[in-house]
Amino acid sequence: MSAASGGNGGGANRWATLRQLLRPDSSATSGIRPGRPYLERGWRYTSLQFKGEVTQSRMLTWWPHLLEVGYTRSMLGALLLRPDPRCIGIVGLGGGSQAKFCYRHLPQARIEAIEADADVLALREAFHIPADDARFQALHGDGALLLPQRRGRYDLLLLDAYDAEGIPAAMRTRGFYEACHAALAAGGVLAVNLYATDTRQHVAHLRKIFGGCVLRLDEPEGDNHVVFAWTGDVQALDARAALARLPWSARWQLRPTFRRLQKAFAAMARSPL
Repeated sequence: MSAASGGNGGGANRWATLRQLLRPDSSATSGIRPGRPYLERGWRYTSLQFKGEVTQSRMLTWWPHLLEVGYTRSMLGALLLRPDPRCIGIVGLGGGSQAKFCYRHLPQARIEAIEADADVLALREAFHIPADDARFQALHGDGALLLPQRRGRYDLLLLDAYDAEGIPAAMRTRGFYEACHAALAAGGVLAVNLYATDTRQHVAHLRKIFGGCVLRLDEPEGDNHVVFAWTGDVQALDARAALARLPWSARWQLRPTFRRLQKAFAAMARSPL
């Protein structure tokens, strides 16, 4: 749109500039292929979109390392169960919220992210996802095919794999969750984000594999459900001690999640089924 005509030139120009800053960058969506991921930039948020109003990932433009979406904080509640992971696997890199958090706040950990969509990987710089180095690697591949090759590798495994249609069919099967179980090291923890899917089916698969070591945590806002599954015994959880292991900038983000998860485990202990 050209500058407004008439006698209000200066003010109209300034207002047009402000509106352009506050609305998403339309240039980011021009020429995109239907159903393919694209970047949407706004004054407040930078988002990874798949189609229509479906937001795959969202980042605060001026604070890119913050866990802005609630379920990402809930998934990292897995750190309450395994506070000192040495190797972290992520299936579904997306906008990299959890990868960035782990890279920034868990310097002892190696992180391996698997992303099936090359177009998503191509946007990593826009989301401030770190470059590959000795501690972090982002792989292009199908998690359903790569996980069986990683037996006993991960202390934490974060599963957040979605495409334009939802969770890929290969990742909704009992066989896939068996591969997740096999990819965990002794005492390892799996955290799964479930959205717009049959949560009961996923939980049923996990219970057949992990037995009673499964807990579902519903998000207080939104339709996400985070399911935790773990190997071995979970000792008495101490949210305060687990938070103390983290730097302050991570601690304040995860404190509500740790407390909520500790209460959920206490309730589970009282009535395990």
